[in-house]
Amino acid sequence: MIKAVIFDMFETLVSLFQGRTYFSEDIAADIGIPTEMFRTVWHLSETDRSTGVLTVEDALGKVLTALNVSGDQVQRIAEKRWEALGDTFDAIPPATFDLLKELKERGILIGLISNCFSDEAIRIQNCRLYQYFDAVKLSFEQGICKPDPAIYYRIAAELGVEPEECLYVGDGGSNELAVAKEIGMKPVQALWFRPLMFEPHIPSPVYDEYPHAEIQPDVLNYL
Repeated sequence: MIKAVIFDMFETLVSLFQGRTYFSEDIAADIGIPTEMFRTVWHLSETDRSTGVLTVEDALGKVLTALNVSGDQVQRIAEKRWEALGDTFDAIPPATFDLLKELKERGILIGLISNCFSDEAIRIQNCRLYQYFDAVKLSFEQGICKPDPAIYYRIAAELGVEPEECLYVGDGGSNELAVAKEIGMKPVQALWFRPLMFEPHIPSPVYDEYPHAEIQPDVLNYL
């Protein structure tokens, strides 16, 4: 029996592709260097950004230094990221709220596991969705990120349920669905934001081996 639904955040409950986007290629253009050069160095800091070792500003400072770019651009870039994230959380689809409200009405616990950086963590904690979560595990706070099974076990423990009693819903990035299945959760791949995505930022392929939710209400079919 499913007692809890655990969601991923980005490209599941909200999408970074809504409103203004500010990805690696945009930052590279702002500082006047080739995209791949910036992306290569920026990605080296991803684990530290995801696990609370570095804030976005700290990481940007290190990256710009490594690329011999003036560090006085850090705050400007961080502000543009913050503004783009504002668009993301201002554009939460009504269907997302409807789904979470329906789960609450059915007495289903709701959890959130998100790999996120410092600015994303703040946006999540202050967004309109946050009130619906019974437990939240953000990688920036936890010091670990998906696909580490420990973050899944932590949220199940806080919710007071066994992994086998959890439905896990995510777009599939970070190998999240495979790990959910390995520890006993029932994985469902969320596909409703895929039409907005563009390369090279599509986080995962469509996996035929997992059930799919084409629209948010489809999640209810797997309870």
